[in-house]
Amino acid sequence: MPRVHRERHRTQHIGWLRAAVLGANDGIVSTASLIVGVAAANATHTGVLVAGIAGLVAGAMSMAAGEYVSVSSQSDTEHADIARERTELATNVDSERKELTAIYVKRGLDPALANQVAEQLMTKDALAVHVRDELGISETISTRPVQAAMTSALTFAVGAALPLLIVVIAPATRLIPLVIATSLFLLALLGALAAYVGGARVLVGMVRVTCWGALAMALTAGIGALFGTTV
Repeated sequence: MPRVHRERHRTQHIGWLRAAVLGANDGIVSTASLIVGVAAANATHTGVLVAGIAGLVAGAMSMAAGEYVSVSSQSDTEHADIARERTELATNVDSERKELTAIYVKRGLDPALANQVAEQLMTKDALAVHVRDELGISETISTRPVQAAMTSALTFAVGAALPLLIVVIAPATRLIPLVIATSLFLLALLGALAAYVGGARVLVGMVRVTCWGALAMALTAGIGALFGTTV
């Protein structure tokens, strides 16, 4: 029996990669921006640290809740579509076979062959083939709310902990530039890693993530400095 060549595709990483990148990116950007803003307002070192820790906890919970609600909504839609497809197969299987045949014809098969393929696939598992080929839902990209929530919360906390570490070890006089420089460096690494795993251009990924992070920190630093001089 010939050995089967197994391929690994990047779509297998879509679910957890999206949540992980989003979580870590938000953890670094939001916490670093919060730290820079509070520090620019001339807060005490303890005040900056407390604000950063509060931002970590609140942000991680917010990310988890947001991802869970968002992905759950998508999952509910998928299950509703699958339930509807199951009903249609039970009540009008001939129409569903014709619909599947038409899909294969659009993909390039001869009508007779398309009909034969549709019949054979539906004989094995009619619902599975319609879910995959008609609805576009496959096992590798199906939604997993709990996984997305946990991944987002964990990666946010890890990302947020890095600027906080700088607050702990950096002298107060150099806190802002060190947090900014370290955070931008980490964002560049994160962008490069995400681009590499996702098969995109590394430089584009680095620039995209770093620019938005720099803008966020610049805005919060400006707001912090403004309030620090007026309050």
